[in-house]
Amino acid sequence: MRLSVNNLACTRGERRIFEGVSFDLAPGEALVITGRNGAGKSSLLDILAGRLHPAAGAIRLEGAGERILPECLHYVGHRDALKSALTAEENLAFARDFLGSPALTPREALDAVGLAHAARLPVAYLSAGQRRRVALARLLVAHRPLWLLDEPTSALDTSSQETLRLILESHRESGGMIAATTHSPLFLKDAKEIKIDRIPNPPPSAGEGAERSEAGEGASSSSSFPSPGPPGHPLPQRGEG
Repeated sequence: MRLSVNNLACTRGERRIFEGVSFDLAPGEALVITGRNGAGKSSLLDILAGRLHPAAGAIRLEGAGERILPECLHYVGHRDALKSALTAEENLAFARDFLGSPALTPREALDAVGLAHAARLPVAYLSAGQRRRVALARLLVAHRPLWLLDEPTSALDTSSQETLRLILESHRESGGMIAATTHSPLFLKDAKEIKIDRIPNPPPSAGEGAERSEAGEGASSSSSFPSPGPPGHPLPQRGEG
């Protein structure tokens, strides 16, 4: 499966948030999306997930058969989206049954993020970092080739961040793709990067506070993310996958 985003723009209310965002993702590739608060990083992921409609541009998907993009992805947002009264294991079992294409069992997924001991605890009793790990464990209970992650390291300690990095790299090695927003380095090998920045003097048509990517004049740039060591069809946009 391949994903191509061309000249994407986002408007919230009457304000243009960003425009001219373009990138491609092939199997095994990762994209890191950076930019200051309010630049539109989360909105970009929301558009890819089908939660928002783009103001302009095209999203094309190749190799997915009759599936649309939201049916091919996992989305982990700022909120963990867990039921507090359910146990960690019950939350993952619900996600697996809802999403289909089961992969690891809930217990196996919790073990992979270091939470096997908390399987039967209600999520309400878990710390913020533990809840975040349960949310990330959803990535492992159902097969989805594209992972959209909004600040995935939020609330994670150093050890959990390294566990997450290994999970992400394993997904890429199996042909999966990742698009993640972050304020902290994810240390993903050979990842692409785009930075969304504010347009210093936006034209009147763009609206006050319009934004663009780092490349200037509403265009975005994709380049290799510094490593510390290591013809489709336009997609309809509909609900979250």
